[in-house]
Amino acid sequence: MENKLSRVTVDAKQASFVPNWRLCLALPSSMAASDFLACITVASLPWSTTITSIFSALWALSVCPRIRIKEFVDTLVRSRSGFAAALFAVALAGTLWATDVSWAARLRGVNPSVKFLMMPILIYHFQKSSRAIWILYAFLSSCTVLLMLSWITAVVPSLTSIANLQPGVPVKNYIDQSQSFALCAVVLAWPILELIRSRKINLALLLLALSVAFLVNLSFVALARTALIYVPIMLFLFGAFYLPRSFFYGAIACFVFLAGTAWLASSTLRDRTNSILLEYSKYGASNEITSAGMRLEYWRKSLIFFREAPVLGHGTGSVQTLFDRAAHGQTGLAAQTISNPHNQTLNVAVQWGSVGCVILYAMWIGQLTFFAGSGFYPWLGFIVVVQNIVSSLFNSHLFDFVPGWLYVIGVSLAAGMILQRVDGIARHDGGGER
Repeated sequence: MENKLSRVTVDAKQASFVPNWRLCLALPSSMAASDFLACITVASLPWSTTITSIFSALWALSVCPRIRIKEFVDTLVRSRSGFAAALFAVALAGTLWATDVSWAARLRGVNPSVKFLMMPILIYHFQKSSRAIWILYAFLSSCTVLLMLSWITAVVPSLTSIANLQPGVPVKNYIDQSQSFALCAVVLAWPILELIRSRKINLALLLLALSVAFLVNLSFVALARTALIYVPIMLFLFGAFYLPRSFFYGAIACFVFLAGTAWLASSTLRDRTNSILLEYSKYGASNEITSAGMRLEYWRKSLIFFREAPVLGHGTGSVQTLFDRAAHGQTGLAAQTISNPHNQTLNVAVQWGSVGCVILYAMWIGQLTFFAGSGFYPWLGFIVVVQNIVSSLFNSHLFDFVPGWLYVIGVSLAAGMILQRVDGIARHDGGGER
């Protein structure tokens, strides 16, 4: 088994970013339809919640008729995606013990976890598809168009839509935009490095320019404060895993220099950084309502709610009810209510207690270990999980729409391609032995 996995690593390193057209055209039309729906889903993700929801459902439905139960169970076990399905299962079961919560609220609480049920289905699809690279092209192209529009609306704020008053954020919000741009910028590091090693300098420089453009946009146009934490961590992990040690230390020094330069040059970056320190310093010293102060208050109350029901939690959809009850008769920060405590662990713990937390961390750890290898697809899956874990310290990003779908699709694509290569090597070895 170790020999097969090592060969997968080498194969992944040598994977071409050009699709095999003959193989693609030779596949059944149902597979082609699923790949087409997948492309629309990922391309629409940075832009439209409605389009993504519709086409992701159509995508999953198009895969289901091709599923063979024995193969599907095998995929579920090997990819360790059963924990994702279990998270949906506990959310569904949690509706049964959610007391003093309307059924409408319980069903709304289930809704964000439905996409986890789709993860094994999407992994199964990518395990069979030869067009997986199209998904990457579709998402990168979509984010590149959004990047250009972001720069345009930053320079000409009057072009920003009436519904969105922030220049540089033409659609959705700056948190979702930052999540997408940061992922593109960091994931591109692997093909850039491989192109340099292959002496394809022109293409490497083109991708490097695109990656830098994403990072510069984050620094000077619109930045989610959480990105100040997960972007350096993601870049550090890439350097630690893939760069030679002598070059890695130089890269750290270069990054510190560039980050310092960006901080001095960008008022956006300075304001976002300083606001964190200022808002946290006010918490406890005054009753002023700030973004950071509200987070700390949400976390404090969530820990109290968890201690009240530590094993199974208060049930699905109970968060809003609990905060409303705690805010009764209060003023200032204590009077703030929310349906999302802005921390993934606490969100799970309040609703499903320790049982939910065990499933959540088993999913994260299982996927991190599954992607513990070299090559593009292990890197893609690993960094998607890392970004989600870090950003989920300050948000419930598994349950938020864009970050949650980035996680589900990114993990599914990477896991499916790894399994596809393992199966390909197994068939090759089996044929040789016969």
